[in-house]
Amino acid sequence: MSSSPSPIDDRSAIAAPIEPATGIAPETERESIATGTVNNVAAIERGVGSVDGIGVAENPPAAPPMAATRQGPQRLHQGIQAPRKTLGVAPKYPTVARESCVEGIVTLDVIIDEHGSVTSMRVLRSVALLDQAAIDAVRQWRFTPARLNGEAIPIVMTVTVSFRLQ
Repeated sequence: MSSSPSPIDDRSAIAAPIEPATGIAPETERESIATGTVNNVAAIERGVGSVDGIGVAENPPAAPPMAATRQGPQRLHQGIQAPRKTLGVAPKYPTVARESCVEGIVTLDVIIDEHGSVTSMRVLRSVALLDQAAIDAVRQWRFTPARLNGEAIPIVMTVTVSFRLQ
């Protein structure tokens, strides 16, 4: 029988130590902080002063006005005045889908800009023969702008297009 090390022996060589190393004194919290640094930090916490070398400005710049802080489109949520559809174009039922008796609902995520126009979309729930007809119709839809705090904003909204044979 050979006396090869067991897997446990291999792991113990890389395991964390169980006992603390000798010669390391516990920290006393402020042993290396200069008085000037403590005063600068206290000044920054009060909203004045600066600390050299870390990019904290003496007087921070004023926040930009709301219109200048444009973000990407927001998902419709409480607080946003929802857009209303002002022009809805019905989709054309594709001939192949009609002949195949395909019905269904296509769900799209639509980005509506601050003017109420549909700028882009992606299919969330697909019905293969109906997707393009839904996209072509929704691309022509127009909305009133969504508003947040009275300002027109772009939004992301989920819409559904239903296809039923009659």
